[in-house]
Amino acid sequence: MLRGFATINFWVDDIEAAADWYAELLGIKPYFNRSGPDGRPAYIEFRIGDYQAELGLIDSRFGPPDAKGPGGSVMHWHVDDLEGTLAKLLSMGATEYQPITEHGEGFVTASVVDPFGNVLGIMYNQHYLDTLATRS
Repeated sequence: MLRGFATINFWVDDIEAAADWYAELLGIKPYFNRSGPDGRPAYIEFRIGDYQAELGLIDSRFGPPDAKGPGGSVMHWHVDDLEGTLAKLLSMGATEYQPITEHGEGFVTASVVDPFGNVLGIMYNQHYLDTLATRS
């Protein structure tokens, strides 16, 4: 039924600043932009990672009324260097949400709140690497 992660959307008040911040973090420019009815940017999307998953930034004026602040779930992105990635995020103005936490051998997580109020989870996940290796 659930076949795989496709898109995660983050609500942001300043979509252009958020797009610049994520472009710097990811080292790529967004591949898709859509304007709203007023001609201002409304949705900006990046394709990232081994499976080209989508990270979408949506202007919060189009979001539900309760889209402000960290939500009740955290989606973790696999990273090869958890400590280095966390340090980069913090140096770019993100704030710690959950500290580096080991969950057993090969599974370590941390998360931050980006400067726009969204939770960004990072994880070293051996299962992810093992699965990826079977698809190469």
